[in-house]
Amino acid sequence: MLPVYLSSRALPFVLSVIAGSTDIIGFLGLSGLFTAHITGNIVVLAAHIVIGDPAILSYILSVPVFMVVVGLTVLLAGRLEAIGVASLEPLLLLQAFLLAGFLMLSVAAGEHTDPNAAIAVVAGMFGVSAMAVQNALVQISLPGAPPTAVMTSNITRFMVDLGLLLVARDPNKLAKARNQAKNTWPAIIGFVIGCGLGAALEAAWGLWSLALPTGLALLAFILILSAKSAEQKSE
Repeated sequence: MLPVYLSSRALPFVLSVIAGSTDIIGFLGLSGLFTAHITGNIVVLAAHIVIGDPAILSYILSVPVFMVVVGLTVLLAGRLEAIGVASLEPLLLLQAFLLAGFLMLSVAAGEHTDPNAAIAVVAGMFGVSAMAVQNALVQISLPGAPPTAVMTSNITRFMVDLGLLLVARDPNKLAKARNQAKNTWPAIIGFVIGCGLGAALEAAWGLWSLALPTGLALLAFILILSAKSAEQKSE
């Protein structure tokens, strides 16, 4: 069992930085592909269709690939739990491997490659898959944690909770709103920081900047292992 501060605040913060930086770097470096924000790909695809621009294959594939990987992640987590293995660490490691693949393939593809070139499409799908795993693991392995890649939901939840803190009179509602607000704001801040860092690094290093989310994914994995090891020693 993870310490509460780690599962509700520290790890969601790190994951949100990963999502924000991966999303902005993919968008800037791979012709507008959103890896964490699948809704954005639908919007951009619709815009391309309306104005008569050629559709980019990555936009079309991103939604089904995201759905399939989420489903496979759920199945994998179920198998792990069935044999008595906690799912969090393996899923974090899987995400790190997918981000490493995203980094290597994106660098190989280059900044100005044809977005419909096979290597660019495959690279983008590695990024989408990594974010699909992250979205799934938050719900499967971190119950009660806020989403780490869907900031519309988080900001809505945060503002509703702030409003309840101002107007609610029921102590139970106040306590729930206060707790949710405390758990939600790190994810919001983390995503904003990730976007800022990702944009700055992409401008300076190009697609090599994907080393940031890849390194952070490995850091998240090590963070969990260290926390569990320390907890076991203290028992």
